[in-house]
Amino acid sequence: MKNSISLTILLVLCAVYVLSAQNVSSRTNSFEVDFSDPNKLVSSTIPVISWITPVAESNYSNENKYKIKFEIESDKPIKNIQIIIKESEESASRGMMSVQPEEGERHNTTIEKNITLMEGNNIVEIVAENEDGTKTVSQRTIRIGTTALADAAKLDRTDYAILFATNDYDNWPDLVNPVIDTRMIAKELKENFGFKVEIVEGGSQSVILTKLREYAEKKYKPMDQLFIFFAGHGQYDETFGEGFVVTKESLTNDIAKTTYLSHNRLRSIINNIPSEHIFLAMDVCFGGTFDQAMAHRGLDEDIYKEATQAEMVTRKLTYKTRKYLTSGGKEYVPDGRPGMNSPFARKLLEALRGRGGKDMILSLGELNTYVEALKPQPRMGEFGDNAPGSDFVFIAR
Repeated sequence: MKNSISLTILLVLCAVYVLSAQNVSSRTNSFEVDFSDPNKLVSSTIPVISWITPVAESNYSNENKYKIKFEIESDKPIKNIQIIIKESEESASRGMMSVQPEEGERHNTTIEKNITLMEGNNIVEIVAENEDGTKTVSQRTIRIGTTALADAAKLDRTDYAILFATNDYDNWPDLVNPVIDTRMIAKELKENFGFKVEIVEGGSQSVILTKLREYAEKKYKPMDQLFIFFAGHGQYDETFGEGFVVTKESLTNDIAKTTYLSHNRLRSIINNIPSEHIFLAMDVCFGGTFDQAMAHRGLDEDIYKEATQAEMVTRKLTYKTRKYLTSGGKEYVPDGRPGMNSPFARKLLEALRGRGGKDMILSLGELNTYVEALKPQPRMGEFGDNAPGSDFVFIAR
């Protein structure tokens, strides 16, 4: 009789195979090993399943017809592939199909199938077995119907926010509104949208980078979001062709800019934070030069089309988000009258207090309509590994 054990491993093992389509930051696979033949065990390797469609672990659709596509790689020839559909982990199978790879595709095969799913919760499970009896199992959850789409606020997800604000500088002129603006924005995020919020006031470059590192080391679920906000001084250096965040200790005569936090470094750090969905807002002078195109050549006007609620939520849960919004382009922006908010912060607060209107969901497209008429004109764009069609949404509680 065959003895087997079932083990759970982090998908980070898949990184060994350099499969970029698989997000390894927060997901797990399981595999089963046949111990009945020790010789096979020594030589066997684990088949690797890489999802192409859908990418996210949890997904939503109005349509019962759903396309799945995945790739399987194995050093040992693949013997059998099963696609199993069930309502939950514990429930019996609703349906199953077996797929035999072609002779020339038994080490690397791509499977694409159109499947029919029932209303509500569906778990699609892929089981890949090689000739040595080693199996890999990978799953995706797909919720069907408008009810599931509208229930986004109740999903297994967390929204985080880090807000950096500086009023008092060691060497630069002090400002009056960044701290009060940030506290008011934090209050709206926490009370109306359920964000877990942290504020860093008067942070040095070391303090800011340490906090960003802390968030880069967090474990995020696929639907978690991270909002990052900067308020304070900013600067642009024509010689370097680069923008900078001015931190508390930045020197006014620092030709090498070693006491400043460069947009290039900030862009790279934020892009590498393992949250699938990140939105950066900057209420600083020359904030628009966070976009490399503007820093070097200027920036064309964005055309930002608003999607329906169902499309918007589905995009958020499916595609990687790296979006930014700045209070201006390659120019100075006003701090505002003391205690009256900066113009940019005022519009941002107005958007958050609107709570997304009737559907209680504020998308980036809707947020942009609040700020786009400001002078100087705010800039919205993407950076890093942003995927086409992605979005970031604020879901009112």
